[in-house]
Amino acid sequence: MAVTQADIDALNAAIASGARSVTLGEQTVIYNTTESLIKARNDMRNELLAQEAAAAGKFRGRQTYVQFNGRGYD
Repeated sequence: MAVTQADIDALNAAIASGARSVTLGEQTVIYNTTESLIKARNDMRNELLAQEAAAAGKFRGRQTYVQFNGRGYD
């Protein structure tokens, strides 16, 4: 399912009004808590950003950080 800004706006409106049910397209979803609604909104926002980056040809791969402090022998 492609995420749209309208979907995120619907989730934001539900968060602002205190509602726990949101209709996205033809599907109605009822969330248990406002926290789960916020997590869903954040996940959709990240997915939308990834879709926009892929459409623009920008793909950010996984970053790995390595820290080396030596063996600790003085």
